[in-house]
Parts: sequence; C-alpha cells; structure tokens
Amino acid sequence: MMRRLALITGATSGIGLAFARVYASHGWDVVVTGRRQERLEKLVEEIRLRFGVEAYFVVADLSESGAPQKLIDYVMSLGRKVDGLVNNAGYGLPEGFIGNAFSSHEAFLRVLMHAPTELAYLVLPGMIEQKFGRIVNVSSLASYLPASPGDTLYAPVKAYLTRFSQGLHLEARDHGVHVSALCPGYTYSEFHDVTGSRERISQATPEWMWMGADEVAREGYQAAEANRAICVPGAPNKFLSALLKIIPDDWALELISNHLRKMVR
Repeated sequence: MMRRLALITGATSGIGLAFARVYASHGWDVVVTGRRQERLEKLVEEIRLRFGVEAYFVVADLSESGAPQKLIDYVMSLGRKVDGLVNNAGYGLPEGFIGNAFSSHEAFLRVLMHAPTELAYLVLPGMIEQKFGRIVNVSSLASYLPASPGDTLYAPVKAYLTRFSQGLHLEARDHGVHVSALCPGYTYSEFHDVTGSRERISQATPEWMWMGADEVAREGYQAAEANRAICVPGAPNKFLSALLKIIPDDWALELISNHLRKMVR
C-alpha cells in the first residue's frame, strides 16, 4: 500500500520542521513547504535518509494569492493526495499595529488566517471521500488571551484558528477526519529571533514555561491521532489555559501588562 502523505507548511524551522520529522518517524511521506529553499532541500534529504520515507518540498509564500492551490496542485502532480495537513506557517509583526504598513497586515492575515482556511477547504473533500484525514492547525496559547499592546492582531488571529478548528472538528469527526488545534505557549524556535524579542522574553519568563519544538510537535501529532479538538501542550500551559477561561478579561489584561513591563525593564 502507498504510504499516507502529510503536507506541512512553515517547515523550514521550529514546530513545522519538528512536525515533518514526527510524521516521517511514524511512516508518513511528507511534502514540506516554506520560503527558504536551501533549508527545505536539507530537510528532505535528512528525512529520506533517516526515516526511509519519501519527502518532497515546494518553495511557496503563503502571503501570495494562489499559493494554497499551488501546493495542492504539486501534490496532485505526484499522483498523490493530502492525507494529513499541518497548518503551521506563521510569524509575528513587531512595531505594533500602526507601526507597520497595512500591506504587512494584509500579508500577515493571508498567511495566518486565509491560507490555513483555504488549504483545509481544498483537502477536506478528499479526506471525507476516503474516510480518513488529519488536520492540525498550529494556533497558540495566545488564543486564550486578550490581545496585548504591540501584538494587536496575533491573539485575535490565533483565537480564530482555534475556534475554526473546533468547528471543523465537529463537522468532520463522523467522516474519519480528525481536526485539532495545537495551542503551544513559549516554544524554543526562531519565532522570537525574527521579531527581535527573544532576549527580553527570556529574561522575563522562567525556564519552566518553555518547551522544545520537538515535544510540542509530538503532542500535536498524538492529539490529532486521538481526535482531540484542542491540544495545549505542557502542564504549565494547561493550567494557564484553564485559568484564563475563568478569570475576567480585565484581570488577564493586567497580568499581560505586568509581564510586558518586566520585558522592557
């Protein structure tokens, strides 16, 4: 039998790269995508040699119109279909809401909202038809938080991704398709390096609140296999997410403000 195939976005580093290795370690073929070709080439070579599965890459920028369809067309050109989808591509925008050009916000929304939604729309019919599928949307613990100054769009977008995953989970669960939102907290990856916030956040955040990307991806894979609509990896994050569901938003905002003040000291 032909192996299952997983399409993983944002796979050049961090959680996306870790997901590629996790799926390959469980016998899946993978198609990885991102914007940095050299990294994708190295990852594909590593996966083929290390796990003995097929691996392919597509260079794509999900902020561009038509990019999701381009990915699906590539998979079809291989004579394959998407059995598993990991919507991981994402980033943060420093300098706040009005500190960025609106075109930057448009690109941000296309990558973090539009592309995951469109990719799920494109692959779901085939998954339902074959009565098998896995969709993991990498959201964030921030989806449980009120938006914070400087990250005006990030938390609301992640909240959308979490709620979208819950709705899709309910719609697809009777068809053999598992949909999960993965909501990690602080994760060791390049995310904070790109935004220039790693040093400030590391100084203000205890080490026990951080997780490795490999651990996060493993928990996300297990959640999808178990068909859990929401996965918050790590005991501290689970406690915090539960707490945030019951405390008023103004209390949560005060907690965020205090944390941000520590970061800028």
